[in-house]
Amino acid sequence: MRPHRRIGRALPLAPALVLLLLFLAGPIAYCVWIAFTDLQLTGQAHSSFTGFANFRRAFQDDAFLNAVWLTLVFTVLSSLVGQNTLGLALAALMKRASKPVRTFTGGVVVTAWVLPEVVAGFLLYAFFRREGTLNAILDWLHLPRQNWLFTLPILAVSFANVWRGTAFSMLVYSAALDGIPAEITEAAEVDGAGGWRRMWHITLPMIRRSIGTNLMLNTLQTLSVFGLIWVMTRGGPGNKSQTLPLFMYEQAFQNSMIGYGTAVSLLLLLVGSLFSVVYLRLLRTEV
Repeated sequence: MRPHRRIGRALPLAPALVLLLLFLAGPIAYCVWIAFTDLQLTGQAHSSFTGFANFRRAFQDDAFLNAVWLTLVFTVLSSLVGQNTLGLALAALMKRASKPVRTFTGGVVVTAWVLPEVVAGFLLYAFFRREGTLNAILDWLHLPRQNWLFTLPILAVSFANVWRGTAFSMLVYSAALDGIPAEITEAAEVDGAGGWRRMWHITLPMIRRSIGTNLMLNTLQTLSVFGLIWVMTRGGPGNKSQTLPLFMYEQAFQNSMIGYGTAVSLLLLLVGSLFSVVYLRLLRTEV
């Protein structure tokens, strides 16, 4: 193909490329630069290049290491285990349920998903607080009360994220299960395979790609959860529920250390990238 024809075909893409460079690549490059400086939000006339000082500081900071650990716990509990497992279970049960049951269950689950994050956080805060709904139910059952947001904050916010985000997994798996040919399942039933054996040997292998895609999207979304935890606990008490997004916000906007907070955000991006690489490699593997 002649050079001028190549340029002519690429010319319509130029405006989109300029917008991507201006509003996506430009801010990302600027954030990378800030992470290597001592830029502060207030009280500083000029910033200077500090190299990897912010990153070294992060790995020597016990609060950062605690935030990394809590982020992994929050992600595993609420995304890899909670949303994924519950979403698959709901999709499998709804496939066999009657239409009214499917409509009602789907409506309830999806309603939690479409609520704004702040509203969902406040509802779960009202549910878990000392005088909240959960303790009222425990009183009615004559069971001991628990100050959930004080004693088990990371479990409380993990449950909240499961409650809010399971609908996405349910919809993904419902579509995947509908794509399994009915004759395969019927043949397995004729051969005497029970429900668990059909699930393990037929259903899960056939929806493997949907599982990988769902895990990747759920993990990336969970790693960036901020508003839900902020409304419920603000990372407390102390730092018992302070995940990386909250730690980054505290350093950048409360402690005014923009450079350090941006470095933490890049480390969070690295964590998400590692998860994505693992899932993409799993998706390439043939059944």
